[in-house]
Amino acid sequence: MNTDLDDPRLTAVGLLAEAYTGLMNRLATQFEQHRLSPVEFEVLMRLARSPGHRLRMTDLAGQTTLSTSGVTRVVDRMERGGLVRREACPSDRRSSYAVITDVGQERLAQVLPGHLELVQQWFVGLLPADRLDDLLDSLRTVRDAVNPCATAGSAETVATA
Repeated sequence: MNTDLDDPRLTAVGLLAEAYTGLMNRLATQFEQHRLSPVEFEVLMRLARSPGHRLRMTDLAGQTTLSTSGVTRVVDRMERGGLVRREACPSDRRSSYAVITDVGQERLAQVLPGHLELVQQWFVGLLPADRLDDLLDSLRTVRDAVNPCATAGSAETVATA
């Protein structure tokens, strides 16, 4: 085997995975306290930060870690819980929008203060402002290359990042 196991590219990917997993583990308990899964929180955030508080289902799939069928299942569950609703797309009868409801916005408002405290403690607060800015720029560069659909349906890239 000619592969250098100390290759910094392996280290970079490994550190990214380890940091993400560790951070999500820190956030999971707080989501559970609010009866939300991490993906449900992500869906609420994406919808709340999108123009008109809505996204086409296909765009929502592109912005999350879910497939189109996965988004359908999550939105179905969230719709039963009153957090989101579907709206028909007037320009394409085959498409529909997921829209955050008032109940969904209230739940998000309950979760956000504790979420932001944890994000401050375990992520952004660990970095000086200039390093955080560099990290955000770097993450956007990588995200845009590997997941160009991540901002689909958004008026502004920064608003949904």
